[in-house]
Amino acid sequence: MAIHDSFDRITEPGRDHAHPTPAFLRMARPRRSRMPLCLAISGLLLLLLGWKSMIKVRLLSLNGPAHRIDRQKIPTRSTSATSYPSVASSFIPYAAPKLHEEIESPLLAPETKDDNSTASMSLQKTNPSFHLLVPATEPNPNLCKTLLSSFVLAYPPPTLINYGKKFDGDNWDKGSHTGKIRGVYDYLSNKNKVADDDTVLVIDGYDLWFQLPPVIMIKRYHQLINEANDRLRRRYGTELKKPEAADSRTEVVAKYSQSVVFGADKLCWPNGADEPACAAIPYSTLPKDIYGPLTDTDSEGFLNRPRFLNSGTVMGPVKDVRAIYEVAVRKVEEENRGTIGDQFVFAEIFGEQEYQRETQRQSTQGAGGRWYEWLSTALGTSDSPLAANQTIKNMTVATGRRYEFGIGLDYESKMFQTMTHSANDLEFITYNDSALLPSIIEKHPHLKSTPFALPIDIQKAHGPFWYSSPGNHSLEPKNSLLLPHSDYLDDLPERIDWYDAPLATNLYSPSVPALLHINGDKSLLNDWWPSMWYHPYSRALVRRYIRSTQTRKAAQAAAAGGQTWWDMRGGRGGVWTDNA
Repeated sequence: MAIHDSFDRITEPGRDHAHPTPAFLRMARPRRSRMPLCLAISGLLLLLLGWKSMIKVRLLSLNGPAHRIDRQKIPTRSTSATSYPSVASSFIPYAAPKLHEEIESPLLAPETKDDNSTASMSLQKTNPSFHLLVPATEPNPNLCKTLLSSFVLAYPPPTLINYGKKFDGDNWDKGSHTGKIRGVYDYLSNKNKVADDDTVLVIDGYDLWFQLPPVIMIKRYHQLINEANDRLRRRYGTELKKPEAADSRTEVVAKYSQSVVFGADKLCWPNGADEPACAAIPYSTLPKDIYGPLTDTDSEGFLNRPRFLNSGTVMGPVKDVRAIYEVAVRKVEEENRGTIGDQFVFAEIFGEQEYQRETQRQSTQGAGGRWYEWLSTALGTSDSPLAANQTIKNMTVATGRRYEFGIGLDYESKMFQTMTHSANDLEFITYNDSALLPSIIEKHPHLKSTPFALPIDIQKAHGPFWYSSPGNHSLEPKNSLLLPHSDYLDDLPERIDWYDAPLATNLYSPSVPALLHINGDKSLLNDWWPSMWYHPYSRALVRRYIRSTQTRKAAQAAAAGGQTWWDMRGGRGGVWTDNA
């Protein structure tokens, strides 16, 4: 019989606990017992060394000359200009790697296998799709910029919502902003076009540019969701989930979870300051003093941490996003809550969700929790938005109405960088040029550290030019039926790496956002566009994209899954409308 003492050591009954000695040490005291013990330990060490050597040889064999890419070291905070060797560019054609070799797949669903060497019109796409929806009623140069940025980075072919539709309402926008709520909802409700487990990204069409490829966007989405769910579990606890099947066990699950991500803004608008949309929402995950002592106290918003919902960007599973739009449609069409626009409606839904969460948490606390809540509120250290010294309009809770939608925000701008009062937080940084460092420090005195290291997920990504040929990276045609090759128009540098590309960087998060939402100062739509990394190569990259989508290989990849498994348009690329 053995028992465990308070230090989790095995002891025997009757042993003197005043002078406890582990059994294996007492066994080694007799001289005749020491030799077998030493031999056993030596043998174990030899086995471990042999195992490590075997693993090392195996790793070397997997990362031999045909697979290894020597990454240059990350630039340090030296103020001297330093040049680093470029990574072997993926612009040079090579055999396209399998999905599990090029990214940590699967991102949307388990990988599917297809051994057919030729394209077949009967291939059935079983993997979930990734949909890009862009509400836009008419052509516009800024819409063209949005679409171009999606082409060169291999996002799914955009689907324009409400394109060509005329609105003649009485509101300031004639109803176009609330009209896009109905348009997106109708599209997400069409089972012939979307499935519940698909992923959808809905973006504004006239003031948004993609900066990083969708692989990075999706990985960051999953990372953000995991981090948010950890926070929700810690704050709100768990509950028992009743089994759906009779033979299943009761599960312990988090009381709340997140699956949908909106962009985060520094100002709450156009909702009232005393409404839940502005007063009941969580604080940002960024440090409380990120902008210095005036953080979150700036009435103009420039020094505020982003924490208010912005409706211009939203990403999540189709089923969950559709549920949010369904409530938004009801608010607009039945409750007349959309006279100010869609921003008001979605912010209200988020505020109601958070108000319900927080009031339920406070009402279910024990005596100790209530005392701690009172003390932290009195000391001004409470992390509950309801504890702030302000009046919040109480919600009228309707029995049976749903308030929980799994909504959360991208507080650190890793996916979505909204630009309202945030333009001063960003700089375009070329990460192989450390000479920029002194000017950045001088311009941003509140910086606690300087983000002069390219994020790991970007380092691991293919080179910038790789993504403009979705579905056909190894056999790019020199000519196509619609777009013959031109040495002048199709000229691109032999190689370029992300270290060489100027990337808009939020210095305070710090992060290199996957997209930029220019929803603040509209002059940036003209001033910043030439700074985007793809601007000098736009014509050649778009021509490359058009040619690559005209091949049989691209069509097969789109139909059967793979790197372009999210393409539901048969590899044809282009721009589509919600009627197609």
